[in-house]
Order: sequence, then C-alpha cells, then structure tokens
Amino acid sequence: MGKTSRNVAEHAGQIWFLLLGTARAVIGLQVSPRAVLRQIYVMGVQSIPIVIVTAVLAGIVTSQQGGYQFQGAIPLYILGSIVVASVVLELGPVLTAIVLVGRVGARITAELGTMKVSEQIDAFHALGRDPISALAAPRILAGIIVVPVLVSIANLVGVLAGMGAARITLGLGFESFLYGARLFWHNWDLFYSLAKAVTFGIAIPVISIHMGMRTSGGAAGVGRTTTASVMFMTLTILILDAIFPPLLLQ
Repeated sequence: MGKTSRNVAEHAGQIWFLLLGTARAVIGLQVSPRAVLRQIYVMGVQSIPIVIVTAVLAGIVTSQQGGYQFQGAIPLYILGSIVVASVVLELGPVLTAIVLVGRVGARITAELGTMKVSEQIDAFHALGRDPISALAAPRILAGIIVVPVLVSIANLVGVLAGMGAARITLGLGFESFLYGARLFWHNWDLFYSLAKAVTFGIAIPVISIHMGMRTSGGAAGVGRTTTASVMFMTLTILILDAIFPPLLLQ
C-alpha cells in the first residue's frame, strides 16, 4: 500500500508540473505555432479516416440493435432518438477517444520515450531549451483543438449511418427518424458531448507525454512504457466517462 501510494503521488505530482509548465509556456508565448499546426495535422487530419469508420459502424450497430428490440413493441420513430442520444452522448466521444489512445497516445509515448532513452530530451536542457514548450505544449494544445472536431465528425457520421441503416433494414423513413430524433433532443446534449471531447483531448496527450518523458531502460523500456501508457489512458477515459453523468446530467 505504501509503494502504491507513493507511485500515485509521484505520477500526480509530475502530471501537475507538466500542466503547470505547459500553461506557463502558453501564457509566455513560448510555443511555436508551426509545431502546433504540425501536431494538429498528425493527431487530427490523419486520424479522420479511422474515426469515420468507427463512427459509421457504431451508428449502424446501434440502429440495428435498437430496431430489433423495438419491433412490434415501440413506435419505430423512437429509434431516431435512441441512435442520436447514444451516438452524441456516449459512442461518439468515447469510441473516438479510445481510437485516439491507440492512434495518437501510443505514438506520442513511444516517440518521447525513444527521445528520453536516447538522451535527446537531455540535449534540450543542455542547449537551454525547455522540452515542455518544445515537445509537450504543442501536443497538448493540438489535442484540445482536434479531439472536439473529431468527436463532432463522429457524431454527425454516426447519426447519418444510423439513419441510413434504419432505412435499409427497417424501412424507417428519414422524416420519421428525424422526427424521433427531435422529439427528445436537448441542446445541452451537444455541450455535454463536446465537454467530454475537450476533457479527453487533455487527458490523452498529457498522460502519453508524462509516460514518455519518464521512460527508462532502452528499447525494452519504451515498449513497457507504451503498453502501460495505453492501459492508463484507456482506464482514464472510462473513469472520466463514468464521472460525467452525475456532474452534468443532473
């Protein structure tokens, strides 16, 4: 218990100093806009195809399962509300974040971990440069920007895919689907989804950067740290997702 408590306190302290250093670099205008744009492209633009595929499958599966459950018992237009609520409130943000954990988080951890074990990060200190402003801050800022955009794309694509699947498999017209979707829609749902996206957009790069910068043990250490980082990021996403409903859906 003592060792676990010490490890938790150590990780929490290092993450706090990472966030503090990032805030200081952003406020002091020490972050290169070009570096941020590069990370936006790598983290965001290159992730669009896999996010779209995931959202399409999520929308189709939700529509088909909901239609199977509702047939003969509940008016089918209610399926529009079920698909929209499921995709916007849960599947869009969470599945996009899980995809980005593997697509972006693991990459950042491995990249910075390799720089750490090869002493490239130490070279930043030797040259008088702050690795937080050069390596961490651009990735965190990019995460805050791109994850809400990707979640918005996933929400739209997931709803359209669900609507198309309902038309093909159940014969539910687009007008009926949209009627059901509007029937129980709240504008707060969109804010809730984007709030999740911003939170996930901070958590994924922060944890991956933190784990990468504490890597040791050569190539084997990079592999171990990357595996642990993916596990921590996934658990963090699920824990944050469980915390959101009592905070914002009361």
